[in-house]
Amino acid sequence: MNQVLRSAAVSALLLLAAGGWAQAPSVCSSDGQPAPSAVLERFINADCEGCWTDLRTAAAGAGEVALDWIVPGGRGEAAPLSAAARREGLARLSALGRPVPSDEAVTRRRRDGQPLSLRVAHGLAFNGYVGASIELKEAGRGPWRAWLVLVETLPAGAERSPVERNLVRNVLQLAWDGSRQQLFESRPMNIPAGADPDRLRVVGLVEDARGRLRGIAQSRCTPAPGKG
Repeated sequence: MNQVLRSAAVSALLLLAAGGWAQAPSVCSSDGQPAPSAVLERFINADCEGCWTDLRTAAAGAGEVALDWIVPGGRGEAAPLSAAARREGLARLSALGRPVPSDEAVTRRRRDGQPLSLRVAHGLAFNGYVGASIELKEAGRGPWRAWLVLVETLPAGAERSPVERNLVRNVLQLAWDGSRQQLFESRPMNIPAGADPDRLRVVGLVEDARGRLRGIAQSRCTPAPGKG
């Protein structure tokens, strides 16, 4: 019975993420949102407690979406920021050809080439999970590498941060061969302990075979039709 209930819950999460919004109190997707033209990625070593509160922290500019990665440090679980550290941050650094910083590192990349039609969406948090999806329409020739990132948006001042942050809470990495014109993936994503479900949203990135950033999308929650 528990397995049946879990399966039903996952199905509901995926339906919301895929766009089944009729009964949802809000719509959380990139629909109607200006696509960011650049991404700012801030990497903090979990050993570096002061990096989170550093007044010199780079802020996102106009048309730029930020991602904040806490990467595991040498002190393991004893690291000051270990509770928010994710190993996917190491994979992201590797994909960018960057070493693991001893304290913090920043990368800025602009969308390159003809922008892709990229859509991301997520449903409501339920039982420790949120259904999320990423869709690339009219993909054309691949292969493509996609990142669907679940973030918790923290306002400036939260935990003494000098800037607003999109703290990475979960990551889905995808490899699409481009053999189909429309590429879609929808998954339930675990919400880590300590994350505020009301602050969660998703950011999608798509890169081509040359590593160029070709698509960026971020979700926003708006009242569903007939609500609010």
